[in-house]
Amino acid sequence: MLDIFDILGPVMVGPSSSHTAGAVRIGRMARTLLGKPPVKAEIGLYGSFAETGQGHGTDRALVAGLLGLRPDNLDIPRSFDLAAERGLSFSFYTARLREAHPNTAVLTVEDADGGKLVMQAASTGGGRIRVDKLNGVDVSFTGGFNTLIIRHLDIEGEVAEVTRELSNAKINIANMNLCRSRRGGDALMVIETDQRVPPVVRILIKELKDIRDITYYEKEGD
Repeated sequence: MLDIFDILGPVMVGPSSSHTAGAVRIGRMARTLLGKPPVKAEIGLYGSFAETGQGHGTDRALVAGLLGLRPDNLDIPRSFDLAAERGLSFSFYTARLREAHPNTAVLTVEDADGGKLVMQAASTGGGRIRVDKLNGVDVSFTGGFNTLIIRHLDIEGEVAEVTRELSNAKINIANMNLCRSRRGGDALMVIETDQRVPPVVRILIKELKDIRDITYYEKEGD
């Protein structure tokens, strides 16, 4: 069944939901997953993002998202000026990827404390996005749900302990996927939930043995 978003599209500034609204959301996702405001960004554009992105304002939209602007913010066209005011330096290049969605961006972002994130994401239409890689690890989530990204050691029982904390808090898991570099090595758990994950629950999960770090994305409108 179609909802009103499918019929009318997103409320946004710009000529194209894929090139503008989706690009803003990609930038906002990278900012959220970094955990702090970025001060430096290298942005790779692939496919139609690279070919027609400048004309559609994709470049300004991505920078606007990195600054925390939403797709309906009237300041999106002047995001380059805002970036200069807020201390965000950025550059663009043409990304060379294999079998990627034609509206794909690769963002390498850094915060003032040296924290770094590399994210590959695609604008899939109607303002929607899909994150395909995080720091070189294949993932798949859209930001349409509240999302936990948990880096941990691949040991027996770790997944059960995390899901037990969510169950105790009466948080329902909508989708979940697991990726690991090798058996017993680093692993990534991506959990999409129907409910918000309160800070206290995130702290309990982070304190579990062999959890390396945890990042949380709260969906827009929640």
